[in-house]
Amino acid sequence: MVRWLIASLFLGALAAAGAPSLADDSLQDAGPVPVPPLSRAEINEGWISLFDGRTLYGWEPNGDRNWSVRGGTIVADHGKPGLLLTTYELVDYEFRCDYRLEMGGDGRIFLRTPFSPKNPAKDCYELSLSDSDPAFPTGSIVGRKKAQERFEGEGVWMRLSVRVEGNRITARLNDRPLIDFTDDSSDRVRSGRIGLQKKSGAVEFRNICLRPLLPTEIFNGQDLKGWRVVPGSLAQFEAVNGAIRVSGGPGFLETDSVWDDFCLQFQARTGAEANSGVFFRAMPGTAKEPSNGYELQIQNGTDRGWRDYPLDAGTGAIYRRTQARWVVSDDQRWFTATLIAKGAHIAAWIDGIQVTDWTDTRRPNQNPRRGLRLSAGHLSLQGHDRNTDVQFRRMRIARIPGA
Repeated sequence: MVRWLIASLFLGALAAAGAPSLADDSLQDAGPVPVPPLSRAEINEGWISLFDGRTLYGWEPNGDRNWSVRGGTIVADHGKPGLLLTTYELVDYEFRCDYRLEMGGDGRIFLRTPFSPKNPAKDCYELSLSDSDPAFPTGSIVGRKKAQERFEGEGVWMRLSVRVEGNRITARLNDRPLIDFTDDSSDRVRSGRIGLQKKSGAVEFRNICLRPLLPTEIFNGQDLKGWRVVPGSLAQFEAVNGAIRVSGGPGFLETDSVWDDFCLQFQARTGAEANSGVFFRAMPGTAKEPSNGYELQIQNGTDRGWRDYPLDAGTGAIYRRTQARWVVSDDQRWFTATLIAKGAHIAAWIDGIQVTDWTDTRRPNQNPRRGLRLSAGHLSLQGHDRNTDVQFRRMRIARIPGA
């Protein structure tokens, strides 16, 4: 009863603030935090899990298909061909998954795809997983390059690894080279979603993981070059041992540069019961209005240790807009955060586990506290109060270009 009351009060507060109601998935995952199919070293390197093993959170179909979760796998086994797509877009990344096709089946992985691709030779990269397709067998980039070798892997689990970087796509199947394709055409695709396809027969996917490739450092590890303290700040900001340390507050440290659509990764460590946040698409901070931006919340508190009931929205939430699905991180331990903002859609992961998947449906407003902001803004680190003690390091970012 206590847990139900807390959730009800939180939802009521969101409604009162004008925020959209939470999707059913946001509160249906009561129970232990899922364990991602990643090692601690991989999480530290920036790998994230795209599938929680329980729900299709973070995915959406582009038609009426029978995608479902069974026994820790994503399954489609009848109906017309169709895609299950990530709700977010990316540019460069490493991707891997396990898949299994029934004998004679046909499945595909779509890379940098729009929601409803029309022509794989122009608007996406369609990686074939069909051994029996005579035109574009397993390893082919459909409409662009036919695989030269034959592969046989139907009916058994196979491990696919793909690297998408610039205009080059390379892939391996069970650690065997699969394709090496460079797109020098005028139809090069720069960004997009990842899609799973059932074309014919039954198909299953599991252990779906990704590591964004982020070229730009926004903290050099030595000093605060490229950052400025917002006027009126009481918090202290200093570069110490390869990290930005934020102590005390209130106060804000913001980037000189601005970003609109991006993928950001960083590591953070909080002191005991510390509260902080990373603001983005923020208006320039002033002494009077220091923090008008979206806020990726950092607050590791839970209700009586229940990680599915965060206090103060929870680390990885968009503060005042969403509640984190679970509190994954702990005070006094480094964690890795991933944030993707593309258009009105925002997604976040903490230590490889997706905790936020939200679309801002409010009316446009230059101030993200009051409405949807799509234009570029600053990143800003928050010193919340006099008890704040947070460190940030390994801060890297990549722009996500438009179509």
